[in-house]
Amino acid sequence: MAEVDLGIYPTEKVAIFIDGANLYAAARTLGFDIDYRKLRAQFARQGTLVRAFYYTALMEDQEYSPLRPLVDWLDYNGFTMVTKPAKEFVGQDGRRKVKGNMDIELAVDMLEMAEFIDHAILFSGDGDFRSVMEAVQRKGLRCTVVSTIKTQPPMIADELRRQADQFVDLVDLQPLIAREGGRPVSNRRENFSQRHGNAAEPDYDDSDDEFDDPLVR
Repeated sequence: MAEVDLGIYPTEKVAIFIDGANLYAAARTLGFDIDYRKLRAQFARQGTLVRAFYYTALMEDQEYSPLRPLVDWLDYNGFTMVTKPAKEFVGQDGRRKVKGNMDIELAVDMLEMAEFIDHAILFSGDGDFRSVMEAVQRKGLRCTVVSTIKTQPPMIADELRRQADQFVDLVDLQPLIAREGGRPVSNRRENFSQRHGNAAEPDYDDSDDEFDDPLVR
């Protein structure tokens, strides 16, 4: 299978920054599961992959977190995990919700990595990252953003897409990073298989970085 041109020069040092909830929401909307082993390998083949960061919030007070298998697998398989405790509250509809915003952690890491890399790959459509992308571009970095415009509405903010040096649609990456044999996301319950490095983020509300507690139905 032909590789997607990610615009990475063979001599470039690259870092990946994955907004876990945002990427999961995009893949879920497009109807596929991500194989993170394939994702990492795809970028490592096209440049020198210095670091692959993955950001997510966790419910630390729960006896079992549905994200823990994914976090553990990524931690053991070449990803740098950045987590923090999520905050729990009851929404206006009476449902228990969780809020976990990792924007600051991602932005700080991208700024700190700027002197060690040539190219930053951001997996997110969140327009709040436009400013940090502009800042690292002023330091000489090239920036690619991975999200999708194939949904209605598009899952990437227009200002972030305009700021990026290159935009890669997640649809184009799907044949290369999708989990084989995966059922459509809308028809399955969360499956936390460590063997293949795939699992699900909780259901986020991207408008305010909130998501329903997956253990409360």
